[in-house]
Amino acid sequence: MANKEHFIETIENGYTFKGDSIVLGGAMLDKEVMTGTLIKLPLRSMNRHGLIAGATGSGKTKTLQILAEQLSAKGVPSLLMDVKGDLSGIAVPSDGHPKIDERHAKIGFEFKASGTPVEFLTLSDEPGARLRATVSEFGPVLFSKMLDLSETQAGIVAVLFKYCDDHQMPLLDLKDFKKTLQYISNEGKDEIKAEYGSFSSSSVGAIMRKVVELEQQGAEVFFGERSFEVDDLCRVDENGRGIVSIIRLTDIQDRPKLFSTFMLQILAEIYSTFPEEGDMDQPKLVLFIDEAHLVFDEASDALMDQIEAIIKLIRSKGVGIYFVTQNPADVPESVLGQLGLKIQHALRAFTAKDRKAIRLAAQNYPLTDYYEVDQLLTELGTGEALVTALNEKGIPTPLAHTMLRAPESRMDILTDSEIKKILGRSYLLKKYNEVVDRESAYEILTEKIAKAQEAEQQAKLRDQQDKARKTYSRRAEKSTFEKVINSTTTRQIGRTIARELTRGLLGVLGIKR
Repeated sequence: MANKEHFIETIENGYTFKGDSIVLGGAMLDKEVMTGTLIKLPLRSMNRHGLIAGATGSGKTKTLQILAEQLSAKGVPSLLMDVKGDLSGIAVPSDGHPKIDERHAKIGFEFKASGTPVEFLTLSDEPGARLRATVSEFGPVLFSKMLDLSETQAGIVAVLFKYCDDHQMPLLDLKDFKKTLQYISNEGKDEIKAEYGSFSSSSVGAIMRKVVELEQQGAEVFFGERSFEVDDLCRVDENGRGIVSIIRLTDIQDRPKLFSTFMLQILAEIYSTFPEEGDMDQPKLVLFIDEAHLVFDEASDALMDQIEAIIKLIRSKGVGIYFVTQNPADVPESVLGQLGLKIQHALRAFTAKDRKAIRLAAQNYPLTDYYEVDQLLTELGTGEALVTALNEKGIPTPLAHTMLRAPESRMDILTDSEIKKILGRSYLLKKYNEVVDRESAYEILTEKIAKAQEAEQQAKLRDQQDKARKTYSRRAEKSTFEKVINSTTTRQIGRTIARELTRGLLGVLGIKR
């Protein structure tokens, strides 16, 4: 193994940047901190995405907190997925602790407590500004991929969207989509066939079942108005600090389909909305996706293709994406290969399968003369990690065993009253929690069907009335005819009887006619 002086020189050369950077912690060798040998991350390359991995309790969430608050201090806003509910403390300064001071003394710089400007967002009943999107904003391709539909089924969805566009019927929520799907396969079947062609009822039924499955995970709260504008994620406060938007997801851990649906939509919306930025001195926005396996485990092949494409291309929009998960294996290789920053906390080797996973994880990092990576991965302490990033030229920095700095904000959750106070001054809460329920496809089609049914009833009533009139007329004619016939017959019988009587009488009297 190389000597200490050479190690320090390698690290200092590898982590010295011309542009602005943030301090992540201090370099370590043989479990000793090299005081003053700082591990920095260049802001210029933080749109190249990243990974924060490690076993439960190894410090992943605090690393995420450090990155978000340091980016904020540099004027970079971020979006955090708070699945476990332990990130709200970033809003207030740290309470401090002797162990924090001791850690920073080892690293070689002073600890300063400070809070970060925060907005709370929500997909469910958690307090915060509501995140919504309309079905129309998804579009037929993304909506079909989200539902994992076949090519035939996706074609029906495309017809549905086209029909709504052609007839000015907004598709806002799942209720609109379901109503339109029912209409084009029942009352409007002939209309659709004439304009767009026919399709099977079994395919429509399959699509409906997929939508119901999505509804069962609570997706109806996500679809609708008012739509969230992704530009609101890129705000800074009056002091130039980037605002950290925290999505409270504690009550949807058991609804991964909703989580992956949201993630896909927000990424697609950012990609389609943000302009091309080229190489920026610092990111425009950074997204941290905690419990990233929830996104990938539930993603269909079509959905994965979409995610991979967006990950590859979205950095040109000035956006960085950071996945937080237990093991690098949770992230598909096609995505993992796009991640420039890797922060690897401890992994635990309890089984043969664990040991194999650790050996594979070690291969994700640059070769080094200073560490036995697979062994070190099992020996890292809490708040320690192996780190490699991309320098300003896009070249990986040397792998560094790092003692991470402590978060400057509170390493605990906020109280309900503290959250309520933050929400009380929220700009986004006032903007997005207003209930909007304008006329859309559901109301338009309901009225159209009602009118058609009413017209049908009126037509039936007219037919019945016409039949009644004709029947009455026929009966009236028959009655008159019978009267006439009866009257004529009676007269004829009377005359016949009179004639016969006359003849008989004259015969008796012997009178000849």
